[in-house]
Order: sequence, then C-alpha cells, then structure tokens
Amino acid sequence: MSFAGLWGEVAPLGRDPRTGGYRRFAWTPEDAALREWFASAAADRGLDVVTDRAGNQWAWWGDPDADGPGIVAGSHLDSVPDGGAFDGPLGVVSAFAAVDALRERGFVPARPIAVAHFGDEEGARFGVACAGSRLITGALDADRGRALRDADGVPMGEAMARAGHDPGHLGRDEETLRRIGTFVELHVEQGRGLVDLDRPVAVGSAIWPHGRWRFDLPGRADHAGTTRLADRDDPMLAFAAIVLAARTAAARHEAVATCGKVLVEPNGVNAIPSRVTGWLDARGADDERVHAVVAELAALVDEHGGTVAEESWTGPTDFDPALVRRLAALLGDAPVLPTGAGHDAGILAAAGVPTAMLFVRNPTGISHSPEEHAEEADCVAGVDALAAVLEDLAR
Repeated sequence: MSFAGLWGEVAPLGRDPRTGGYRRFAWTPEDAALREWFASAAADRGLDVVTDRAGNQWAWWGDPDADGPGIVAGSHLDSVPDGGAFDGPLGVVSAFAAVDALRERGFVPARPIAVAHFGDEEGARFGVACAGSRLITGALDADRGRALRDADGVPMGEAMARAGHDPGHLGRDEETLRRIGTFVELHVEQGRGLVDLDRPVAVGSAIWPHGRWRFDLPGRADHAGTTRLADRDDPMLAFAAIVLAARTAAARHEAVATCGKVLVEPNGVNAIPSRVTGWLDARGADDERVHAVVAELAALVDEHGGTVAEESWTGPTDFDPALVRRLAALLGDAPVLPTGAGHDAGILAAAGVPTAMLFVRNPTGISHSPEEHAEEADCVAGVDALAAVLEDLAR
C-alpha cells in the first residue's frame, strides 16, 4: 500500500472534529483503536505482533530470537491535547511503508526488521513523557508507573487493566531490549531547520536535556466581590509572577521554558482560588542552563510559600556518532541537526541501544498543534530515506 493509503487509514483515529486536533491519550478507547490499526497493518503484511511488558507493540519481519538482534523503526501514535497529525504517527506509518518498499524491490533482510509502536510517549494523561520506553528500560520504576494518576484520579495501573493489559507485568523488559540491535525513529521536524536548509530529510544528532516540574501554590478561598484586595491570599498572583519569571529566566540562560498547564481550585469565576498547581517544562542546550532556570523559579515559588516537585528529567542524549555519520553519508550528506524535543529514541539511546533519528521537513515549523504539517512529497522522501537506512543496516 502507498504512503497515502496508509496515512488515510490512521488519520481519522482520535481526531476532534471541533478543533481539527487529536486527543489520543494512553489507555483510552482512542488508544485501543490505534493499537487495533497497528495490529491490522502488521497482519496485512504477515508480520508477527508482540506486545511487551509495558504494552508497546512490535511487528516483526523475521525472528528476532533466532536471527537477531534486529533493526527496528517506528515511533508513537498518542498525542498531546489537540495535537497535530504528524507527531508520532508519521514515524509508524513510514516504517510500514518502508517495509512495503523493501519487499516490492525483492529485498531479503539478513537480520530481522521490526516496526515499533511505543505507548504513552507524550505523557498527556499521566504526566510522564515516554512512559512506554521508560518502563521497558527501567528508567521509570514499575511501582511509580502504576501509581501515576490522571486528572480524574485514575491510576495508570487501573487504566491499563481496564484496557486489557496486566499492570503486574510492568518492569524492565530484558527480552524486548535484547531483540533491538539498532533503533531508527523517523519523526516530523518540530522546528524550521530543514525549511531554512531547503532539504526534505535530516539525521538527528542529539536531544537537549529537558524536564517537567510541578509547583503547588497555597492560598485561601474567599469571595471575589466582598474581599478587599489587601485581605486576599490569592495564589493566582504568584502563578502569574512565576509564568513571567520563567520567560525572563529562560531568556537570561539561553534556554526555553513553558508553563502550559494549570489547575485552579475551586476554579470558580467569582471565587478567589484556594490553590493553584502549575507545571513547568524547561529545556536547553546543556544541563546547567536548564537547572539555572529551574533554580530561579524554585526560589520564587518558595518565596510564595509553595513547593516544587520534579516529575521527569532526561539528561542530554547523543545518538550513536558512528551511526549518525553512516546515515548522513548514506542519504547524500543529509543535514545533521539536534532537537529540543524528547523522543523514545532518546530513552533507548540512554539505555545503551544504538539509536538514530530521521527528521522530515515541517514547512510551518509548528508542532503540538493542528497546524503541524508535512507535504506528501516530503513524507515520501522520508519513507525512501528510511527504506534505504533499513536496507543498509539489515543487509
């Protein structure tokens, strides 16, 4: 099947007709539909589907136990709230399309090839990004993973069980890791590097360090109309100060910082909040820049009587240098670019798996938004590049 045909199958799943964005969250009916699509696409190609201890799916062309370790390509299918169509699914669809292309030209791999679907990469429901890959590598403790809760208080373990996956299986998955010889993740570029270079495909070199922090700000609920300004203990004022300080600190340290999620209690128009909980996403070219931003904000939170808790942290990740050079040369001296976005590829690389990434041009540079886009011609160029990589690595 052509790239366009595959893309047409997955594109409607989990799309919100009101916004045009996607709401594909872990262990929901939308997630189940995506898993079913993946299994069906694998079955159509005669690939053997295996689900690992964390619920990630692997579709194998060949036997990774007898002839492995194998060459794996893939990405994720979940989204941020009202996310774009390409972030994640482009990598999975392209991997299936690359397998089709190799078979059409009669290629017989000397090593097994797999298409991978990692679950809960965005962390939109339970707050920890790349949960699927973190669980199988042991970067996320199984007990902590089961106990993570969504906005409705549902633990991840309970959500898994409702969806038919046994949460008792969670933990580092040595069998799965042993089967991966090399992992290559194709992803839409989440920036304008390729636009500026006028190239359709690049090779990833590294992922910036990044993390998420939650800050809780206490206050006192009161009446919006009868409480004098001087008598108020309004945590929303502290939250506003922290949001502005995040931007200032990020600029000072040449990093990026975002406060994109907030919970207000009791969340009434005519009520002064009793508590505000906000989240900070901070990233930079090195650890020192990110930690400097977080330290400034933590001090400000402390001044307002609040607390800060780190929810996730991923240090700087360099992809396998020899593999990066090999792929760039194979793809006609393709550009080599770092990224500030986290990926499952980074988690596997940190666990010692030889890993690389391919980026496909995004003409707007916009991501995590319905405006995220990639032209079909560039997507096909990405499939061709991925097929060339798989052929080279699996000879």
